[in-house]
Amino acid sequence: MRASGTVTRSTLRQQIADALRDEVLAGRLQQGREFTVKQIAEQYGVSATPVREALFDLSAQGLLESDQHRGFRVHEFTVDDYRAMVEARTLVMDGVIRGIFSGTADSRVRAAKYRESLVSVRRRADEAARAARCGDLDILIGYDLRFWRELGALVGNTYITDFLHRLRVQSWVFAVPYLRRDADARDCLWDGHPALVAAITLGEHDAVRAAIDDFNSHSLKWADRLAARDPGHPEHDGKPKAQ
Repeated sequence: MRASGTVTRSTLRQQIADALRDEVLAGRLQQGREFTVKQIAEQYGVSATPVREALFDLSAQGLLESDQHRGFRVHEFTVDDYRAMVEARTLVMDGVIRGIFSGTADSRVRAAKYRESLVSVRRRADEAARAARCGDLDILIGYDLRFWRELGALVGNTYITDFLHRLRVQSWVFAVPYLRRDADARDCLWDGHPALVAAITLGEHDAVRAAIDDFNSHSLKWADRLAARDPGHPEHDGKPKAQ
């Protein structure tokens, strides 16, 4: 990732932030890992300034922690953090669903517009569900993030979209280390994306609610499964250890 004459500093900053976010999501930059601006700058062959800016961007997103003397550290999420993420997205999604299906004329018009815009979202849903059923975590993460991002964008409120996307990224950062070493990981992956899109397309409030409830309950059951594991499991202190 070397800068060319056509790459601006802001573009380089975003490229570095995206690359590091992918490293964290893939589990290659493990939770608790420490590094400095200099190390990342040398790794990507760029100057320190865009790297520092990118690292502060990821810190603002809750993925990194900064220390004036030690550099940066990948944030360690606990099971309780994960449950709180699920609770937060549940509350926000409840409000979104009420807004879409409130029964007013305006809401019905918006729902119809959503149905017309769901073609690309449906493709993401199908690919995400296929990857989940195959247990292909790398493919699933990419499609899942795009699916929820595009689905959230239909609401037309960037604050809601950005908030939910941030929660989804953090959820994956927490989950990846466990799923990587779980022989039964495929059974832990939610594949209800197509059912949710179908319900929205038909404008069926109860079906949408059921799909969202299934998504959230699936996540909470998985958290309970982690918490119930024996003390010898890496999760016993609430934090995943290095793989």
